[in-house]
Amino acid sequence: MTSFWRPAAWGEKYISCQGAKNAKKRFEKAEEMKKPEPLSLSDLKTYSLSERFSKVSARDFGRAWEKGGSLKEFLARLPNLLAGSAFREVVAAWVTARKAKRPVLLGMGAHPLKVGLGPILIDLLRRELITGLALNGAGIIHDAELAMVGCTSEDVDLDLGCGRFGMARETAEFLNSAISWGAGEGLGLGEAVGRRLLAADFPHLELSLVAAAVESGVPVTVHVAVGTDIIHLHPSVDPGALGVASHLDFRLFAGLVSRLDHGVFLNLGSAVLLPEVFLKAVTLARNLGHAVAPLTTVNLDFIQHYRPLTNVVRRPTAGAGKGYALTGHHELLFPLLAAAVLEEMEES
Repeated sequence: MTSFWRPAAWGEKYISCQGAKNAKKRFEKAEEMKKPEPLSLSDLKTYSLSERFSKVSARDFGRAWEKGGSLKEFLARLPNLLAGSAFREVVAAWVTARKAKRPVLLGMGAHPLKVGLGPILIDLLRRELITGLALNGAGIIHDAELAMVGCTSEDVDLDLGCGRFGMARETAEFLNSAISWGAGEGLGLGEAVGRRLLAADFPHLELSLVAAAVESGVPVTVHVAVGTDIIHLHPSVDPGALGVASHLDFRLFAGLVSRLDHGVFLNLGSAVLLPEVFLKAVTLARNLGHAVAPLTTVNLDFIQHYRPLTNVVRRPTAGAGKGYALTGHHELLFPLLAAAVLEEMEES
């Protein structure tokens, strides 16, 4: 084999040239892959617009308001699409349930009371359009304060820094006393607070939803998470009584849920606690042989959260009912819904 010497510089130059050629080939190949042939449209298959199914029809459009109309006419003019359709279906389900003497249960956080819905809720209770009420622990706080002094909802930002937040004496002493008394009497937390409110004869008692429920014979239950409410900070709290009375209320609520077939459950403004309690009540009732189906559930809130959508709207109605999510401010959405139900009931 013949061998010969090449200068190192020549070899380096040769290798460099080959590398450039290879790189150029790779670049050209990559460029070819980046530029696909445009598809021809000549063989496209089409159909007539008149044959197509369309989800939106002009028949379902809203109609402009005319001065002097009634609420029923206003509602009839809403678009029959998306939330407009859902709103009508919720009204129909609520009215159908009450016509058939089936239950309508309302679970709610405290915010609806803070935005002034108490009188509307009390009216629905007295008309027997709500047959059961479930609150969180904050609900009885705002309710009791409204009955005692006609106002509620302290400025947390103002009072937290100096340690004054949650330290209202009368609120804690009244409610903790009522809970301790109720536990001793074998009462649920809601009924105990309602009875003591009625006995106290506060100057603004007409504002109390809990008192109105007890007075009207509507079951009211209160579901407490220890440590979430200001009354738990005070020396008057009896943790044992709190647990006993709230656990009894859970069992009472589960009893109401067990009879909820062909009925309606509304969750108004509770993002976590009431959706969890409702789901556990449903599974307890079904474990004990109650179908709790078919069932209509509704979540009403200004933001749709995971737990209400999952534990109220979707899971309990799977295969046996329908769930709805209506989004809007409590102080606008719920009065409109209540008014629509009242109108429909009156028409009937």
